[in-house]
Amino acid sequence: MESNGTDDRGDGCSRDGRGGEQAQALEARLGYSFQDSSLLRLALTHRSVAEEQGRSETTADNEQLEFLGDSVLDLIVTELLLERFAHRREGDLTRMRAMLVSRENLAGVGTALRLGEALHLGRDLEMAGGRGKPSLLANAMEAVLAAVYRDSAPDGMVKARELVKRHIFVPQLQTLDEAAEAGAAFGVMGDWKSALQELLQARGSGVPRYRTAAELGESQADRRFVEEVLLGDAVLGRGEARNRKAAQKAAAAEAYQRLLVDTVPPAEVEA
Repeated sequence: MESNGTDDRGDGCSRDGRGGEQAQALEARLGYSFQDSSLLRLALTHRSVAEEQGRSETTADNEQLEFLGDSVLDLIVTELLLERFAHRREGDLTRMRAMLVSRENLAGVGTALRLGEALHLGRDLEMAGGRGKPSLLANAMEAVLAAVYRDSAPDGMVKARELVKRHIFVPQLQTLDEAAEAGAAFGVMGDWKSALQELLQARGSGVPRYRTAAELGESQADRRFVEEVLLGDAVLGRGEARNRKAAQKAAAAEAYQRLLVDTVPPAEVEA
């Protein structure tokens, strides 16, 4: 893949000369070859690179692509769910969509695709282990989806749909079936905190509580919250997001999915 001429200072991949090779390898794993290599590069560029270069323009990092990818992902997942689960009510479908587009699931997809190997990070973030950070992987996954959407115009939605179906939807079909059954049983409208509370109450286990485990990031712009959901003293799940509310939802989602397949009583789940 050829360079798009972007300044590579502060770029973890390009410093060791493997940026192009990593991008090509990622294309193979995605099952999509970019016509415009600069779109993929942008999708993989964290704002820490632009900050080190003293650049502030919105086209210097992947945040706008992430924003677009979030919307594209929601639409495609909704269509796929309607096709696969046409007999399910809105509540079940909403719940399954929340599972598929969650930070946790997207980070898992990013890990499976080894997105971290191709990310362009600033030096400090590189040294801090940013390549394996779930939030970065989830954001990059949305940005890559948006890059595919734009790169393949006017057939952007077709190609983006293929990517979502292959890497996000199909691998979770069994989990989706289980979620549909659980949603029907508990009547949850995609609200993970309510879902968790109803599940625990149905089992006679008690009411969960939440606490802030950590606040990450040196600047306000990079601030992240790590929230934990507990039952008694047992940590059932953890979530990380840019605000406490979203982090609590992520923690509840992790706990709920864990308890669905866990035969151990919740009070005995280890942290």
